[in-house]
Amino acid sequence: MKPPAQIKPWLTVEGLAAWVEDAPDREAYRRRLAIWLTHIGPFHAQQVATMLRVSRQAVWLWVAQYNKHGPKGLQRRGRGGRRWSYLSVSQEERLVRRLEERASRGEVATAPRLLPEVQAKLGRRVSLGYVYKLLHRHGWRKVGPHPHHVKGDEQRRQEFKKNSPL
Repeated sequence: MKPPAQIKPWLTVEGLAAWVEDAPDREAYRRRLAIWLTHIGPFHAQQVATMLRVSRQAVWLWVAQYNKHGPKGLQRRGRGGRRWSYLSVSQEERLVRRLEERASRGEVATAPRLLPEVQAKLGRRVSLGYVYKLLHRHGWRKVGPHPHHVKGDEQRRQEFKKNSPL
């Protein structure tokens, strides 16, 4: 069995205890308690995980973050967000606003027609899927054609269906 993790001495035992008690919320308390239990036990990650009802991987991650960055290492945010975006949210909103203005003037706004403009704005080539996702992020949706012509006559349509030679 792997030996229990070792906690680097960023804080004294009393300082570590005070740090655990000063946790701002339940999630921070759980992370700090994992460090405390690993230090005072020393308990194995699986034992700490069982006591705190979290995964063993979470305990190992928290210990590694604490050992690498100290107490501030556990304050890191999650991995969500726009890490690989080409444009910021405000830049995307300005681009979509311009596209909306063109669409409101009656221009047909389809993703293939918008692709060259988006590429010019970005200064690089992007896929058509990128344009679709960009439009979707800003509330655009695909609008298809009506199943029947707006000025069509329903009675004549039904009559045609009955008498059609096909």
